[in-house]
Amino acid sequence: MEFGFSEDQLLLQQTVRDFLAGECTPEWVRGQWQTETGRSPEFWSQLSELGLPGLLVSETQGGLGMDETDLVLLMEEIGRVGLAEPLTATAVGVGLLRSLGDASLADAWLPKVAAGDAILAVAHPASPFVADAHVADLLIASDGDSLHALPRAALRLEAQTSNDGSQRLFRVDFDARDETRIATGREARALEAAALDRGALCSAAQALGACDQLIALAADYAGQREQFGVAIGSFQAVKHMLADVRVKLEYARSHVYRAANSVANDATGRSVDVSMAKIAACEAALLAGRVSLQVHGAIGYTYEQDVHVWMKRAWSLDLAFGDAVFHRARLAAGVIDRSLPAESFGYSHPQRVPTPTAGLG
Repeated sequence: MEFGFSEDQLLLQQTVRDFLAGECTPEWVRGQWQTETGRSPEFWSQLSELGLPGLLVSETQGGLGMDETDLVLLMEEIGRVGLAEPLTATAVGVGLLRSLGDASLADAWLPKVAAGDAILAVAHPASPFVADAHVADLLIASDGDSLHALPRAALRLEAQTSNDGSQRLFRVDFDARDETRIATGREARALEAAALDRGALCSAAQALGACDQLIALAADYAGQREQFGVAIGSFQAVKHMLADVRVKLEYARSHVYRAANSVANDATGRSVDVSMAKIAACEAALLAGRVSLQVHGAIGYTYEQDVHVWMKRAWSLDLAFGDAVFHRARLAAGVIDRSLPAESFGYSHPQRVPTPTAGLG
């Protein structure tokens, strides 16, 4: 047992790790960047056979009936291979549908999600662009004080550029109607707050995996690259840089796992735990990108090297579901009064708006 996870949870994580290692190679990931949609229906079907899209869906609706403590381990593996299929958005959407007061929408859509026949997307105020809206069958988005569920045909999409080739981002517009409204007022705000926390948690967990992979790439190359007739990995300066990143990674890991438990149990202070996890994990991944690039030297700047695949993912994950400025402000507010409900830590802090090329995960 590790970090309090059960043997079954760790076995599922290892199963997913082995599958992704064989199927989701860096060459495959790069190949997806060149396709029209950037996504693979065939691979999504394989993920559905493993149960990943339906992980949070109840067993009665065809899912695995698990929670965020299971999800966070699998998101870590997704980050490790740089996979950008819309699993985060689907997990966030599933959580929203499960929490609706009226279960009819969940009953209609969640069995389809679990079977791999439907993809969900979520537009959130903390993210100016929506990931994977072009392949989503149902989008959940806010309009003023209301939350709406909209089929793809009801959306007007404007594609955005990103410096992360794995991302497909869109500015979304739609006409809010009574028949698409699923929540209003306090209920809508609570659902949005929960969506933000679940999305930020997924992003933080993926950042752990990306960080781990960047460390592995740097350590492997440090054993091959030579200066003065010896591998640079033997130099104390290089060892210290990699050790510093590893310490940050393990520090962040404990925050992410705590946040997963808080989200799964809707704990008081949930949003504080999530913001701490998002900050720590993304800081570790960003540092890992810089260190790995430095270890690789000039060759690290070339497209042929794999470093940029995970470095760009780290950039995207850092901006997804609230950037560092947003989460630091929310953390400061939460530390002052942890007894406040999660929806109190909303979106009043001026979010730094990224340039169109920055991208969001």
